[in-house]
Amino acid sequence: MRILHTSDWHLGRSFHRVDLLGAQAAFLDHLVATVRDRDVDVVLVAGDVYDRAVPPLAAVDLFDRALHTLADAGVPTVMISGNHDSARRLGVGAGLIRRAGIHLRTDPAHCGTPVMIDDVAFYGLPYLEPALVRDELAAPKGGHEAVLSAAMERVRSDLAGRPADARSVVLAHAFVAGGEPSDSERDITVGGVAAVPAGVFHGVDYVALGHLHGSQVITERIRYSGSPLAYSFSEATHRKSMWLVDLAADGDLSAERIDCPVPRPLARIRGRLDALLEDPALARHEQAWVEATLTDAVRPADAMAKIAARFPHTLSLAFDPERADGDSRASYARRLSGRSDQQIAEDFVAHVRGGSGPDDRERTVLRGVFDAVRVDDTVREVAR
Repeated sequence: MRILHTSDWHLGRSFHRVDLLGAQAAFLDHLVATVRDRDVDVVLVAGDVYDRAVPPLAAVDLFDRALHTLADAGVPTVMISGNHDSARRLGVGAGLIRRAGIHLRTDPAHCGTPVMIDDVAFYGLPYLEPALVRDELAAPKGGHEAVLSAAMERVRSDLAGRPADARSVVLAHAFVAGGEPSDSERDITVGGVAAVPAGVFHGVDYVALGHLHGSQVITERIRYSGSPLAYSFSEATHRKSMWLVDLAADGDLSAERIDCPVPRPLARIRGRLDALLEDPALARHEQAWVEATLTDAVRPADAMAKIAARFPHTLSLAFDPERADGDSRASYARRLSGRSDQQIAEDFVAHVRGGSGPDDRERTVLRGVFDAVRVDDTVREVAR
């Protein structure tokens, strides 16, 4: 069976105020062309179809067009909801849409009920917010690992009742340990932990992951397709692609990356303004979307206009003056870079106490507050 694995379309998302609907439409055309040209048997979409729970009408129209095009191609499609989607909204009409060969899996209660395509069982595990699905899945405790483990127990229980040579594929939307995140994924940390071990998925032939925007191989049988388009400058080095997976009758697997169309390359440039304007090596970035960081000691006048004269597609301009090591004026943003909300809060407690950080009880309280805020935001987004 030949499988085309994609995810994280984020229909309706812009890039630094640049409308990407045209680029997203071009990707969907490319996807359907790949389905036809490469004799694909089934398409998988591992979550984050939309960028937000209540997408703009233009994004809904684009999704509607995608459904019709995929149905017209006559190739079954299995989709799950991601943490950006409203599972209830995305799943409306799933029973009717299924008749056209489009299988929307958005209800955690159905994790152990596969979509059967020929002799392959496809299990859809939508994004599982621990606080919202723990009781539904009878997970023994909270957290991503616990709820995903409970969902996979349902998968393995169903597989146990099938022939020994039955093949199986799982779609999941999660942060799996070993994956490399970017700046454009929404934080899903619970209890200070976001990642789950890859071993949670043992016992199936292939795991099609969504959530992380870079295409990556966790193990030979566990892969992220990544997003088809870049949604932050942290993805400037990504090669945007889909996985074309051949799953043999005996379970052997091979995979090939299929590149996605790039509307415009990304470039991150850094240095003094005069150097950026004069460096001939930067000529290759003149038609790229540019993030420029100026390191001049004093902010130059009319910096954006001057940068844009050479790099007309500059979308982001930042200032980070070069300072000597140990300079107390070093960039606050640089000091915070890569630190979680929990770590920043603990550092603040230590600062106001003259160096004495929070104890274990206080860390637990802080963690609980951040988890509650994140869950409240998720519930409020879904309820909109």
